[in-house]
Amino acid sequence: MSEWNIEPDLIRLQVRGDQCYVSRGETVLATQRDGFIEGGEEQGLYVRQTRVLSRYRCRIGRIRPFATTVSNVHQHSWIGYYVVPAPGSDDANGEGGLPQRSSQQTLEMRVARRVGEGMHEDYDLTNYSRDPVRTRLTLEFDADFADPEEARGERRQEGRLKRSWRRDGDAWELSFDYRASRRFSHQGERGSASIHRGVTLRIERCDSPPRHREGRIQFDIQLQPHERWHACLHWVAHMDGDELSSPRCGSNGNLSAHVDPDFMRDATDFASAESRTLAPLVVQSLERAREDLAALRLPRFDQGEHAWTVAAGVPMYVALFGRDVLTTAYGAAMLGPELLRGTLPLLEQWQGRVDDEWRDEQPGRILHEAHPGPLAQLGFNPRDRYYGSLTSASLYPIVLGQLWQWTGDRKAVEPLLDPALRALEWMDRHARLDHGHFYAIATRSREGLKNQTWKDSDDSVVDEDGEIVEQPVATCEEQAFVFAAKRTMAQVLADFGRGDEARRMAKEALELRQRFEDAFWMEDADCYAMALAPDGRQVRSISSNALRCVSSGIVDPSRVGRLMERLFQDDMFSGWGMRTLSSRHPAFNPYAYHRGTVWPVEHGATAQGCGRYGLHDCMHRLAQAMFEVAGMFEFRRLPECFSGHPRDEAHPFPAIYPASNSPHAWSASTMVALLQAMLGVYPFAGQGVLRVAPQLPDWLPQITLRGLRVGQARVDLAFNRADDGTTSFEVLDQSGDLRIVTGATGWDVIDLFGKDLHERVLQPD
Repeated sequence: MSEWNIEPDLIRLQVRGDQCYVSRGETVLATQRDGFIEGGEEQGLYVRQTRVLSRYRCRIGRIRPFATTVSNVHQHSWIGYYVVPAPGSDDANGEGGLPQRSSQQTLEMRVARRVGEGMHEDYDLTNYSRDPVRTRLTLEFDADFADPEEARGERRQEGRLKRSWRRDGDAWELSFDYRASRRFSHQGERGSASIHRGVTLRIERCDSPPRHREGRIQFDIQLQPHERWHACLHWVAHMDGDELSSPRCGSNGNLSAHVDPDFMRDATDFASAESRTLAPLVVQSLERAREDLAALRLPRFDQGEHAWTVAAGVPMYVALFGRDVLTTAYGAAMLGPELLRGTLPLLEQWQGRVDDEWRDEQPGRILHEAHPGPLAQLGFNPRDRYYGSLTSASLYPIVLGQLWQWTGDRKAVEPLLDPALRALEWMDRHARLDHGHFYAIATRSREGLKNQTWKDSDDSVVDEDGEIVEQPVATCEEQAFVFAAKRTMAQVLADFGRGDEARRMAKEALELRQRFEDAFWMEDADCYAMALAPDGRQVRSISSNALRCVSSGIVDPSRVGRLMERLFQDDMFSGWGMRTLSSRHPAFNPYAYHRGTVWPVEHGATAQGCGRYGLHDCMHRLAQAMFEVAGMFEFRRLPECFSGHPRDEAHPFPAIYPASNSPHAWSASTMVALLQAMLGVYPFAGQGVLRVAPQLPDWLPQITLRGLRVGQARVDLAFNRADDGTTSFEVLDQSGDLRIVTGATGWDVIDLFGKDLHERVLQPD
């Protein structure tokens, strides 16, 4: 393709389009589209997975304001414009709606919101009629302190809720105070748990005093023509004795401020002068990814000013998830080392220390999830600290390798070497099947995840007849993750002078690769089996699991071309991306979480793997599909996943998986990983080297990176594709010591396997 219209007709896809989300970190405001809360199952103001506001209604006089325009400004800020007929006009009666002629005699209400660990709202009511008006603004609130799981289903906790109203100087406060406790006993773990949570609405800078009656707050308002009335509503959450820091009243300009200005200043920036290709869309998608990752930051887990981690996604996964943050840190590493520096030491603090069946915890195991919500904290489930993931333990050493390659920081990496080895030791000791020494595990917890592999839904592993395969199953991608983990540790341990351990890791990785090829390859299908069943037989379903094999480097180079050719057949590649399961499979469903949807996260790392294998056409096709479909989604933001419908005349855009999370950390990091793949940018900060081997497609002929950080150096690079298809780059600016080396960045360059990595990397081309 040589041209692309970056505004494809009128297509604009909205995730969860019936609701509006404003979020920052562990705070999510989920409302109906008009910005208020009428009782929908996911609606509410949630702080640390606790619904501190479950009802929020507004009336001006007797009329529900008509929302003319509502929109996020950033992910953490929002503005709504509302109008009602001025009292005394012909259209001032009725419960809702706004006849067109009433806009000529209108009261406008403007609501501006910012969320942090609470919420701040500015209410402004302006009289745009030609006569004085008297009216009443009524706001109705309630709080139920439900867990998100309870908000979507049955309430399980029992507690006491107290409400109080008082005046405090020039301000007024409405407080909700909730306490709940519970005794528990499960699988040898006994005790009692309690929570004490609350929220206080503080009304400040109010142009007329509020009154409180039966859960409603009322303001009597008198306005001359063009006069404005104002009030600040400040929501402060209280979590188990701590008053959380909430946004304070500020100027309207703060709504447009970045949520994390330091990161936005320091992170790699992107630019392009192209206008008739996909380049503008690529830049917009990357900018959105940067902002979404900043908005998903979990400040209470910060490991330092420039070391932090993120929630997995809004609205369902606003918590710490081990494999999610590791995957995100890996994919987004080209933006900067903040996520690498924050995620790895944090997960070391949560690393398994004891043997606990209820939590699926064992020494060395890496955390799967940690939820602050009421049900987890009261012991209804083990998810306040739960370890049911096979993937997390492999990803930890892989991401540690990224921290070393991008920073070269021995002080940061060395303390994490032994935790990474403990994670692999847990894999070897507790997560192996008896046959063939492959990796699989089943839950020991009554409340545990049945399937603890990469695709962790209960029904994701299905045989060729569509039947669910019993656990434990050794899926192909989990073997690939272990291979990549041991290969990475071999590299890092060698750099730290731990040669014997490095050689052992390299040997074990090579042995695993050979066993894997022998057991998983399906010669008649040109693909790897999805898994080995507990009895050792191949699960011969064609699925996207094999993509992770490409991204890990475990695939034999003689087979990788055949594999990718098979996966690009139309039963797997929809045109919008790779389906999780072949459309020819009897269990295929384009809306099923792991049996037909398309997951962006699987494309970034796979594109990098394709680039390292020299499969540049495959890399370009994966990247093009992702950037093109991102252009159809609202905000140029890829959701968690979307449907696996084919890209054809009958399906000009994909459908959305109904419960998809957006923004989503994995999907944000995918955009960065895709660009890194095409630019062939791979750092070796410990040696002061950056290898660059760009392969730009015709739909992205030019792009510039500014502020790329490798170790202590920063560099600006401009990439340009020539008419003959070759790509060159120019160093625009550089600070700090960094040697930029051109040439291949394939597996033969970045692998150790008994050869001297230092000499191979530093060898001139």
